[in-house]
Amino acid sequence: MSNFYEERATMIAAGDLQEFVPFGRDHCKHHPNALNLQLRQLQPASELWSSDGAAGLVGSLQEVTIHEKQKESWQLRKGVSEIGEEVDYDEELYMAGNMVIWSKGSKSQALAVYKAFTVDSPVQQALWCDFIISQDKSDKDYSSDEVEKCICILQSSCINIHSIEGKDYIASLPFQVANVWPTKYGLLFERSSSSCEVPPGPPREPLPTLFSMLHPLDEITPLVCKSGSLFGSSRVQYVVDHAMKIVFLHTDPSIVMTYDTVQGLHSVWALRRVKTEEGNVVLKFSEQGGTPQNVATSSSLTAHLRSLSKGDSPVASPFQNYSSIHSQSRSASSPSLHSRSPSISNMAALSRAHSPALGVYSFSGVQRFNLSSHNHSPKRHSFSHSPSSNSNGSFIAPETEPIVPELCIDHLWTETVTRLRKKNSQASKVFITSDLCGQRFLCYLVDSELQLRCVKFQESNDKTQLIFGSVTNIQAKDAAPVEKTDTMLVLESSGNLVLYTGVVRVGKVFIPGLPAPSLTMSNTMPRPSTPLDGVTTTNPLSKLLGSLDEVLVSPVPELRDSSKLHDSLYTEDCTFQQLGTYIHSIRDPVRNRVTLELSNGSMVRITIPEIATSELVQTCLQAIKFILPKEIAVQMLVKWYSVHSAPGGPSDHSEWNLFVTCLMNMMGYNTDRLAWTRNFDFEGSLSPVIAPKKARPSETGSDDDWEYLLNSDYHQNVESHLLNRSLCLSPLEVSQMKDEDFSQNLSLDSSTLLFTHIPAIFFVLHLVYEELKLNTLMGEGVRSLVELLVQLARDLKLEPYVDHYYRDYPTLVRTTGQVCAIDQGQTGFLQYPSFFTPEPPSVYHWVSSCLKGEGMPPYPYLPGICERGRLVVLSIALYILGDESSLSDESSQYLSRISIAPQKPQAEQEESRFSFRHSTSVSSLGERLVVWMTNVGFTLRDLETLPFGIALPIRDAIYHCREQPASDWPEAVCLLIGRQDLSKQACEGNLPKGKSVLSSDVPSGTETEEEDDGMNDMNQEVMSLIWSEDLRVQDVRRLLQSAHPVRVNVVQYPELSDHEFIEEKENRLLQLCQRTMALPVGRGMFTLFSYHPVPTEPLPIPKLNLTGRAPPRNTTVDLNSGNIDVPPNMTSWASFHNGVAAGLKIAPASQIDSAWIVYNKPKHAELANEYAGFLMALGLNGHLTKLATLNIHDYLTKGHEMTSIGLLLGVAAAKLGTMDMSVTRLLSIHIPALLPPTSTELDVPHNVQVAAVVGIGLVYQGTAHRHTAEVLLAEIGRPPGPEMEYCTDRESYSLAAGLALGMVCLGHGSNLIGMSDLNVPEQLYQYMVGGHRRFQAGMHREKHKSPSYQIKEGDTINVDVTCPGATLALAMIYLKTNNRSIADWLRAPDTMYLLDFVKPEFLLLRTLARCLILWDDILPNSKWVDSNVPQIIRENSISLSEIELPCSEDLNLETLSQAHVYIIAGACLSLGFRFAGSENLSAFNCLHKFAKDFMTYLSAPNASVTGPYNLETCLSVVLLSLAMVMAGSGNLKVLQLCRFLHMKTGGEMNYGFHLAHHMALGLLFLGGGRYSLSTSNSSIAALLCALYPHFPAHSTDNRYHLQALRHLYVLAAEPRLLVPVDVDTNMPCYALLEVTYKGTQWYEQTKEELMAPTLLPELHLLKQIKVKGPRYWELLIDLSKGTQHLKSILSKDGVLYVKLRAGQLSYKEDPMGWQSLLAQTVANRNSEARAFKPETISTFTSDPALLSFAEYFCKPTVNVGQKQELLDLFSSVLYECVTQETPEMLPAYIAMDQAVRRLGRREMSETSDLWQIKLVLEFFSSRSHQERLQNQPKRGLFMNSEFLPVVKCTIDNTLDQWLQAGGDRCVHAYLSGQPCEESQLSMLACFLVYHSVPAPQHLPSVGLEGSTSFAELLFRFKQLKMPVRALLRLAPLLLGNPQPMVM
Repeated sequence: MSNFYEERATMIAAGDLQEFVPFGRDHCKHHPNALNLQLRQLQPASELWSSDGAAGLVGSLQEVTIHEKQKESWQLRKGVSEIGEEVDYDEELYMAGNMVIWSKGSKSQALAVYKAFTVDSPVQQALWCDFIISQDKSDKDYSSDEVEKCICILQSSCINIHSIEGKDYIASLPFQVANVWPTKYGLLFERSSSSCEVPPGPPREPLPTLFSMLHPLDEITPLVCKSGSLFGSSRVQYVVDHAMKIVFLHTDPSIVMTYDTVQGLHSVWALRRVKTEEGNVVLKFSEQGGTPQNVATSSSLTAHLRSLSKGDSPVASPFQNYSSIHSQSRSASSPSLHSRSPSISNMAALSRAHSPALGVYSFSGVQRFNLSSHNHSPKRHSFSHSPSSNSNGSFIAPETEPIVPELCIDHLWTETVTRLRKKNSQASKVFITSDLCGQRFLCYLVDSELQLRCVKFQESNDKTQLIFGSVTNIQAKDAAPVEKTDTMLVLESSGNLVLYTGVVRVGKVFIPGLPAPSLTMSNTMPRPSTPLDGVTTTNPLSKLLGSLDEVLVSPVPELRDSSKLHDSLYTEDCTFQQLGTYIHSIRDPVRNRVTLELSNGSMVRITIPEIATSELVQTCLQAIKFILPKEIAVQMLVKWYSVHSAPGGPSDHSEWNLFVTCLMNMMGYNTDRLAWTRNFDFEGSLSPVIAPKKARPSETGSDDDWEYLLNSDYHQNVESHLLNRSLCLSPLEVSQMKDEDFSQNLSLDSSTLLFTHIPAIFFVLHLVYEELKLNTLMGEGVRSLVELLVQLARDLKLEPYVDHYYRDYPTLVRTTGQVCAIDQGQTGFLQYPSFFTPEPPSVYHWVSSCLKGEGMPPYPYLPGICERGRLVVLSIALYILGDESSLSDESSQYLSRISIAPQKPQAEQEESRFSFRHSTSVSSLGERLVVWMTNVGFTLRDLETLPFGIALPIRDAIYHCREQPASDWPEAVCLLIGRQDLSKQACEGNLPKGKSVLSSDVPSGTETEEEDDGMNDMNQEVMSLIWSEDLRVQDVRRLLQSAHPVRVNVVQYPELSDHEFIEEKENRLLQLCQRTMALPVGRGMFTLFSYHPVPTEPLPIPKLNLTGRAPPRNTTVDLNSGNIDVPPNMTSWASFHNGVAAGLKIAPASQIDSAWIVYNKPKHAELANEYAGFLMALGLNGHLTKLATLNIHDYLTKGHEMTSIGLLLGVAAAKLGTMDMSVTRLLSIHIPALLPPTSTELDVPHNVQVAAVVGIGLVYQGTAHRHTAEVLLAEIGRPPGPEMEYCTDRESYSLAAGLALGMVCLGHGSNLIGMSDLNVPEQLYQYMVGGHRRFQAGMHREKHKSPSYQIKEGDTINVDVTCPGATLALAMIYLKTNNRSIADWLRAPDTMYLLDFVKPEFLLLRTLARCLILWDDILPNSKWVDSNVPQIIRENSISLSEIELPCSEDLNLETLSQAHVYIIAGACLSLGFRFAGSENLSAFNCLHKFAKDFMTYLSAPNASVTGPYNLETCLSVVLLSLAMVMAGSGNLKVLQLCRFLHMKTGGEMNYGFHLAHHMALGLLFLGGGRYSLSTSNSSIAALLCALYPHFPAHSTDNRYHLQALRHLYVLAAEPRLLVPVDVDTNMPCYALLEVTYKGTQWYEQTKEELMAPTLLPELHLLKQIKVKGPRYWELLIDLSKGTQHLKSILSKDGVLYVKLRAGQLSYKEDPMGWQSLLAQTVANRNSEARAFKPETISTFTSDPALLSFAEYFCKPTVNVGQKQELLDLFSSVLYECVTQETPEMLPAYIAMDQAVRRLGRREMSETSDLWQIKLVLEFFSSRSHQERLQNQPKRGLFMNSEFLPVVKCTIDNTLDQWLQAGGDRCVHAYLSGQPCEESQLSMLACFLVYHSVPAPQHLPSVGLEGSTSFAELLFRFKQLKMPVRALLRLAPLLLGNPQPMVM
């Protein structure tokens, strides 16, 4: 039977025959394109729907007649999923008429429309193309570039490009395009050449024909080519040859194939980016003639091009025309650059504006060929614009603007010229295919000669170029590559479909359901009337004759070749075949699917079978392919493929048997005569695969059938299961002849294909075997492989190998077996490769030696196949031997790479993949190992399939790393070490900021019945964790809500009339409304950044409710009744604040866009103020940058004052410190001082000017911009103008200028570069204390020439106006500089005389400013606060509690007491700034004391001296300071103060004080406890604006300070709440943090414990943060390396994932930690562990696997009996794993236990488990492990210290008992090379493995017999590295001492 392979004609059966119709065709019919719509209008409505009736038919007929059949085309490609990886389904791009339809398949369903496009004119071509959008355009880093995946649709005059991100581009084409090709870099255009190509007139340079476009926004540039010999100088020039047509373009390798129509030759070119020098050559070359005539030439050239493409376009005089096109020079400001096409956002154009293509003064790329200036069609947007856009005003001569080419083609190969070459032999189809060995071919089909020409090509060694080889011709009508199986389908002219790999023929393809092709009548040779029986002729004649030797094989009853249909004999056979349908062509190959077009017009799609389905066969084939020379490998694979894929081929089950048979046949075995292969059952008894083809056997059958039956697997199994394919003959005698077979030795046929390579194949298969042993899932495969290996090893007489297999599988490998002799004469032909080792390489043995510390030869590995072996070897080398270099260099000392000759380059890529990259911080060996393994792509799943002994060192490293990982490791590493908390953190870190884990998803409909108070979206979960003991949050909500009516409680006294009573109530309501209107600012603070809006709904703004309810009847009280006077516009600012509060709820991470902002615009004008506030809020949280400039302009032109204020402040806050020019322009329009002196005076409302000035300060914050500072300095003291100008509210303008100046020079102090001449500090000092006005130098002096008619100020400075601004400006400029000289200017005056000159209020500001400058002197105690009060005040100030006043003439007590309280308030405020957001306890106590004092002063009898207003102001200031210190903490004492002040509504309590108190309340609960304040310079500046200590008197008061600035506190707020989230439940929880502060001048480095969720201190103060055990896994965030990581965590709602340790409960369930006492008892390993009840496991772990293990394996059932001991063992193992945090070791424990039990029962059929136990024991006794234990005495043991000795002891005992029971004889027999009895074989193998007994062939070298003493033995065995304990067991045998000597 061995020969039958050669005789049989091979057939390949194709699978999956399906009817194919392009999906788009069907979809087109239903797509509502214009044509169908017209049709529908023509039909009466009744007909529309009756598609099944006749009317529908008529309709469809009409459709056909109306427009002629459109030409359709489509292309298919391999599917690409969203993520970008390739998936196994098709994508189709279909085009017909004006439509393009892109459809995708998926795993589950058939194709579905993905996108459909309809364009204006017929589609000429549609294609997929990837554009590179990186900035750097060099070739080398192509791989790292971002790619924009697009679809391009070519129309006659433009090309539409749609990217999958949704960007659309339209590029107009400056010429008619014949063809467009996608390349690796962009698009390639082929200009269509027309007949009138040669231009009239003088000879000139021809026009280029090929152009490229690298991005839809880039120019279209011509291609250059570089041709020439290797030695001669190569010329670079434009591609101008019209004869050159592109026939094929491929992206990887990037090559172009062209056809020269004149010479009739094909050429191949490499496509690449142009090098700059080549570009210059071309440009110089084209510039050689620089005469004026040349100008004219090139201009008429454009005209010419234009007339070519648009035959009739009107051309004026050439020159004029030229200039009109070229007038647009490429400078950055020209509008055309930004508005290339309306469909592109200008951002996209801007981002491309930096691309190098636009940098050069290019002789305009597009314009040179532009035809669109004459084309007025509105559909197309031309790239060129009107002449007026010429920005530099001069006409640039054309030769100075060359086109810069971007792509270049290098000539690689041209086919050789043949005489017979026909003219039209252009290739109709070109593709690249590779054969089964990875050799690549470029194949092109020449229709006219029915030839497929295949050119072999390969990369040169340095990978820089492609080298093309010889051409092979294959006769073919059509062909297509089958990429997945590395083959190609060829349609022969006879109509046969044949499979080739490369140029080697594999066999015909049989398509079930399609008839075999009929031969035409020209077949000269008549068909013999009987089928030939095995034609063996090898002469080429039979090949030419087509199908003589091809007998169809198929599951159907046999059909002979239907070539002679006219033969009457056959006709009745074939009646069911459709006569005359044959395969016409092949198209659309994708992976292993291909479409066949049949001659009757229908199409079918077939699948070509893969080369192997089972993993085992694939691996073996890969290894064999790797080792054989290419030609032989291809032949071998072709043979295998044709056997495997024959019709009716094998299922997976028998694929291996088939493989073995096929392989052994090729090696020269006769598989029929070999016992173990002969009985393979190939299901389907007489399957055509193996059974030799005979002429139809007689119907009666024969004896062979009986034999076959007897020998079938089935029969053997029935007779006895235990035969196990043994060699014993079956009881039912098989005929005698078969026995003789066995007795004779079989010999191998040395003429077969693989005979000489047997040793090489054997060795690689052995390596595959070792590799598979490292995968516990491949056990079945290993057993199958062993049988093959043993057979080969015996025949090659490799005793060590046979012994090795025997030790692994003692039951499968018999000591004796059938040997096939290899003739002595032929052994010489066997080639033993250089890497062949006589000793079998064993990975277990290698690891074991490493653990024992013995040296080992490098372990051989096959690149790409033995990856696991390689991984194990390297990780052991690193972790056990501690060799860090093992990963970096090519690890030659541990691995030897097997290779034959120079290998494929793929292997080197493999290498680089494994090189170790130090991307992350790594300290110990374990960490290096873990990080390296993830880099290599090793996952937990891989780890679970490694055998447990091999995996143990890796698991140990992981266990090490798990304890204290670095917080910056990538996600994959954290997953591998089992820290889901970290991996989730890493994973969240990579996500874009979006909705966070914690945002509470309250559906908006829940609170409809109660009014929305604007605080529903707070995150209750986290707040209830922070403030768990009380309901303070509800209380704050109650205090801050402004949406419900207030209670107006007025008692009606008898003397009041009803009308008076109503007035009384309304007056009372008016008082309460002062408070209500002040609430929104505080509410904005409370709800800061807590909400993610839904983009489809407007933001809900709670309404400001100014009505009241009067008890007892709950009647409504309203202010609009007209009974009392209500101030006009009272609510306008309150609404503004309400809008800001609502807008500030939006978190900065929300996804909102310009459209949504505009969408929120209110319908009613009265809501405009709220919208103005909303806009300001969006600026503060950074979203206003998304608002389009157009909309900003719209809002400002409305002239609504509030909107302007909100918008200007918002835009400025969003662009904080950026010096953004466009924003500066926007603000300058509103500040007269920043406009040129001659500009028209704009009537800008005063408050808008104030806002704009502060805006300037924000935009230029910290930049010390000179011009801005100069203007602002002057503006502080701006004099009042004539008439009513600038007379009112001057104070707020001056303050704003001061604040802005302070921000611009923030913290720059004395080093204000370039401003020394401005004398900033002196000028400010003058503004502060007064004096003569200086002469104003500057451009604005004309403006202020005329004095004011209202205010007589004269030439002195009005200090009342300028002082606050100047004071704060000084404070901010010298902030934290500790500059004493400036600070002394700000001291409070210490004589009564001077005190009279200063407003007491200003003393507050001076004290504050002085303290901010002397930042480091601020101390948090009352002594320091008092030290700011000058002595005169301290001594004479009244203590407010005394009754009688001390009388004194020269002291003004009122002044003194007011100065006293204001100075103290100023000092308190500076204390608040210094400790803002720190929750500093001493600062809190100090401030709290002063707040209490002021409260008592207020009620003191002589408070009137100081004045209640002043005391209220000071109290408010102190309260705000207190709130700043405790910001976000929700401190109860502060809350009580705020609540008390909330209740005070009468008397002096005006709007401003309420505002202050509720701001304090808001700060206290900033952002619902998630935010705190920062003390950075920028934050202090913002807080100074927001908390300016002069509060408005009523709700419309902006005289001293613009109310809108109160919201700038947002710029000082920063997220600092850290919320631990349990990674398993995804719920916030408590966790203990340890925070380490860096040392400072005030304190050493200290540690503090906090219970999270908690506000962290400011990050720059911290050194590290650690999640402390014992309940959660420890986690360290080290801030010394940088705070970026922690900042990103905090900005995403502060979610820090933590993971509960096993056996621990969370703090919520078990606050005191008492319930987990149980865990400690077990951890202390006392005897109670045995008595543990499995039910309690649930308190330890939530892991479902462990819970079910406890459920099923640890609970006693009824009638347990002897199993109780097993259950106890399982329980204690489970306990051990859970409490020691090593649940992953559970399987290892159980495997070890099972192995030991099996050994005890003597049932070890394979020894791998014993090997693993041995490795485990060796690991724990290895030196490296012991050292680790000494270095870290504290760390828990990885495996139970009691378990291992027990295991060891049990195994020793079992084996020793076996020795005593007669095993010693067996061992002796083994060592002396005699056979021993079968029953003992498995135990013997266990003994040999466990004790590492060397193989018998090593023993003679030692000389066994002569030894007389144990010492001598020890000496002799030293070189064999045999352990002493094993020697003790062997000594009795070896010393000839018959008593076994058991220790």
